[in-house]
Amino acid sequence: MSLLVVGSVAFDSVKTAAGARTNSLGGSALYFSASASYFTEVSLVAVVGEDFSEVNRKTLSAREIDISGLETAKGKTFRWEGIYDTQNLNSRETVDTQLNVFADFSPSIGKNNISHPLLFLANIDPVLQSQVLKQMNPKPKIVALDTMDYWINDHRDNLQNTIENVDVLFMDETEIKSFTSKSTIFAAAQTVREMGPRIVLVKRGEYGVLMFNEGDIFSVPAFPVQDVIDPTGAGDSFAGGFMGYLSSTNDFSPESMRRATVVASVMGSFAVEGFSTERVGELTKLEIEDRFRGISGMTYFEPLENSEKLFINTKTGEKIGN
Repeated sequence: MSLLVVGSVAFDSVKTAAGARTNSLGGSALYFSASASYFTEVSLVAVVGEDFSEVNRKTLSAREIDISGLETAKGKTFRWEGIYDTQNLNSRETVDTQLNVFADFSPSIGKNNISHPLLFLANIDPVLQSQVLKQMNPKPKIVALDTMDYWINDHRDNLQNTIENVDVLFMDETEIKSFTSKSTIFAAAQTVREMGPRIVLVKRGEYGVLMFNEGDIFSVPAFPVQDVIDPTGAGDSFAGGFMGYLSSTNDFSPESMRRATVVASVMGSFAVEGFSTERVGELTKLEIEDRFRGISGMTYFEPLENSEKLFINTKTGEKIGN
């Protein structure tokens, strides 16, 4: 199967406790594509400016990402600059945002991209996300959407209208509580599912992720990373792992969704180990599989057999029931 992502390609300038990078490749569509490309064929639709060089394009092509939908517009490429708190990498300050050509981005899906069976609507204006979905023919088997607090706070109605038409929603814990005005993740996820999406993935940073798939609730821990270099793009890399794995299997069963969630956690953990796509762009399949097995080992324990008792009589050592 194949996968289409519509989002942003940008130049990021980032400063963390580990160092800094200026004008490195970034953007939601780029991070997503770099991650998903390990598992499936990925096509990218985005806009860049005249300053996006041939070298930059070759960086994408090196991952065998189809960039025929990467539009070049007159002007400069979207730029973002941020500084992360040295004591708390979950906190960052946006120093500068220059939308440039991205301000007038109106995605046009070419004939070679309208029939992809899986679609990821990356973090852009929900009105544009809806317009993209209307251009797909036929409607993809799986449509997934990511968003951010700006669209939640200032464009809630448009966002909800778009969410009603997707299958999978990615939000972090703070976002989904804000969007639903619910105080718990479980209540918030149920509220979102009643809007339309049957699968909700709630990202919880260093505490992992919760997936809600109808009656199935699945929790995956974050893989322990010794040195977090740069969290930028971790969420998009997470989504790329999830959607890329599903695309590679063409299996949307509950068990496959669980595996996809673990893969997502794996790819997100690699993303934070380098600036831009320095780490994600140079992985081996063996590294990905080893970390997948690592998460499995972290969470495995012997379940109770049907007739087995959990409680033990401390005097006799025998297992006891009620």
